[in-house]
Amino acid sequence: MTTVTPLALPEVLLITPRRHGDARGWFSETWSRKAMLEAGVDADFVQDNQAFSARRGTLRGLHFQMAPHAQAKLVRVLRGAIYDVAVDIRQGSPTFGRWVGAELTAERGEQIWVPRGFAHGYCTLSDDTELVYKVDALYAPQAEGGLIWNDPDLGIDWPVAGDVVTSDKDKTLPRLKDLAPVQF
Repeated sequence: MTTVTPLALPEVLLITPRRHGDARGWFSETWSRKAMLEAGVDADFVQDNQAFSARRGTLRGLHFQMAPHAQAKLVRVLRGAIYDVAVDIRQGSPTFGRWVGAELTAERGEQIWVPRGFAHGYCTLSDDTELVYKVDALYAPQAEGGLIWNDPDLGIDWPVAGDVVTSDKDKTLPRLKDLAPVQF
């Protein structure tokens, strides 16, 4: 049975599929429409994405897509470990500007559900980390947006110190206070 746990922002879910193991290894059902519908997740996934990061401390995000191409994501680590973060950027939400984070590992198989209306990012906790995530809308470059990962107003407690590896694009993203209202 899959375990579904709402995090401090209850729309963001930590999902841990059960693993069935024996001497050969293990088997896990990583996506079940039935189980997710029972947990309140009604997603029609249209694309899978896979990412590899060579170094511990690689930080990607915080990204989102706006309407009419807003995306929800289901994120899972295939190798290594990440600290995954979702930030509520829904104007008028009682939890606007709040964030939640969770460690996801290949060893334990946790997943995180990041609904539409949340910026998403992660940092790698080990070298040679690989992850996959499902999205419920196709990527549309004209609809992409983001927040700077180290916005002091958000105060995200990233578990990496010192030299963070990020893209030039992610280094120039705005702070939440400078973000225009976004439609999802």
